[in-house]
Amino acid sequence: MSSRDVVVLSVGGLRFVTRPSTLQRFPESRLARMLSNEDREFKQVNGEFFVDRDGNLFSYIMDFLRTLQVSLPTDFSDYQRLQREAEFYELHALAELLGHEHLLKPRQEILEVRFFLQEAQAFFRIFGSCSSTVEALAEQITVFTDQQSGQSWNSAFPSQKPLVPLPLERPSHHDMVFQCGTEFSAGDQFVARYVSIKPDTRKLINGTNVLGLLVDTLLGDGFRLISTRTVWSGEKVECYTLERMRRPAVAQAKGSQVPKGR
Repeated sequence: MSSRDVVVLSVGGLRFVTRPSTLQRFPESRLARMLSNEDREFKQVNGEFFVDRDGNLFSYIMDFLRTLQVSLPTDFSDYQRLQREAEFYELHALAELLGHEHLLKPRQEILEVRFFLQEAQAFFRIFGSCSSTVEALAEQITVFTDQQSGQSWNSAFPSQKPLVPLPLERPSHHDMVFQCGTEFSAGDQFVARYVSIKPDTRKLINGTNVLGLLVDTLLGDGFRLISTRTVWSGEKVECYTLERMRRPAVAQAKGSQVPKGR
């Protein structure tokens, strides 16, 4: 690429290489005016524009210009300093977004497990504030069905014939519903439902055992149990609320996309 295809900036001792079109995303900004020599504060030395500002914060400025999104680490706290940098460069759209700091901070992720035990069956409903977490959990949980004949209704082990996997009920992107245990069908026939939760390979039919495995799985995934309560005492619906304490390493706090220009 020729020197006309790229622009080199030295900001606070850090070197950035980008396209002119990236710096011109917001024509009224000082970075755009710098390219047309309309802002004399930016001096060019040996083909590089020298900018006496914070180079670390400028990396977030460049990311915003490239993606038109605010993408910050989950532990980021210098919102006011970054807003001040955005105002210096006269990137008003970014400065306005950073003014709504509460919208950019990662929100607390909550997961709620409701458990209802009725005779030989157990019913589960899981609701999560983060749809991607619920989606990932749904891929870990499999319900298998087995038609039993002439066996005890509380048989803890599946029959020798292959079990049939059942799809989970997904009322919305934020929740799922499933059940385990046995129920009477006709004559001496019983339908048994077993639950498997990866990476555990067991197929469990007892609701209390499934609940214990589910909670252990969530604790291993970075959640912590913050409360338990009985929702309806008449039907003994128990509610377990969990909060995520740590996030996957690839997680980032994403902001809203903004229109080009002001």
